[in-house]
Amino acid sequence: MTWLMPAETHEHARTWMAFPRPNASLGDTTSEREAAYAAWTAVAHAVAEFEPVTMIVDPEESARAASVLGGGIERIEHPLDDYWVRDTGPSFVLGDDGRLGAVDWVFNGWGGQSDWARWENDASLARFVAEAAGAELVGSELVNEGGAIHVDGAGTVLVTETVQLDPGRNPGLDRAAVEAELARTLGATAVAWLPRGLTRDYEPFGTRGHVDMIATMPSPGTVLLHSQPDPAHPDHAVTRMLRGVLEAATDATGRPFAVIDLPGPSTLRDAAGFVDWNYVNHLVVNGGVIACGYGDERADARARAILAEAYPGRRVVTVEAREILARGGGIHCITQQQPATPATAAAPDPESRA
Repeated sequence: MTWLMPAETHEHARTWMAFPRPNASLGDTTSEREAAYAAWTAVAHAVAEFEPVTMIVDPEESARAASVLGGGIERIEHPLDDYWVRDTGPSFVLGDDGRLGAVDWVFNGWGGQSDWARWENDASLARFVAEAAGAELVGSELVNEGGAIHVDGAGTVLVTETVQLDPGRNPGLDRAAVEAELARTLGATAVAWLPRGLTRDYEPFGTRGHVDMIATMPSPGTVLLHSQPDPAHPDHAVTRMLRGVLEAATDATGRPFAVIDLPGPSTLRDAAGFVDWNYVNHLVVNGGVIACGYGDERADARARAILAEAYPGRRVVTVEAREILARGGGIHCITQQQPATPATAAAPDPESRA
């Protein structure tokens, strides 16, 4: 069987999410926790305007999820440690015979960050989701997360050296070994290696450089790159360096990338330091794009315009995302698309729903 991970622009059967549950990053006060519930709910309902949403809910949060989410969002129960389903769930792929597959990466808390991360329950989440989705499980021994890869659906994959080559994830593996596994599981024929991610991603609750915070490919041969135009922010130098790397790289067809800057909002700092706010961390849905919003009307509008041009024919919707970013990720990080295929059952088993 040959597997290929389709681009996010491929038609979706649904989007998967995970409802927040108390842990190290959720918040210590009632107001902080309620802000997280509201943020996740807002994203779920925005996505549901375009395609079905299935929310994975920890059994202990079942009543709260039912109350907060309201109608229109399907719920399915499984014990959770965290709620970044892009990373803890599977990466969906399609077989050359049309069947749905689900890559079960090894998850170890973003490189074994045992001082705050827990993954006893999340380690089995990919297998659970695969079964619920009717997907064939594609096993892998690579420690990886869905937010650490971006594909164009035509064989090109973006990754970062500080994730896949992280000694806390894959000690002893070199580029060739990683590339071979990405070829087997995702159909990658070209891997573009970026040296690193954003500055804040190396602080507590960071992932050590996830690519979905810095770059994505809206179409083959094109990269949307986070741009930090203010020299006062350390990511100004980072994003300029990344642009140079991408301009020197090629995709699976051998052509150079057309790199499009996607500038971040004007805010440089929050209470914790330099922000990692960006518009690259968006979700493509059927007929639309769900974009992060930061309360910066001018920058949010500029991002919508760039995204609308990059994804022609799709309606771009902005959803307030500061409460999500404050916990370590964005809208792309809390969602996972399941590609549509006539060869598989798109909906979870009704008997397993909450």
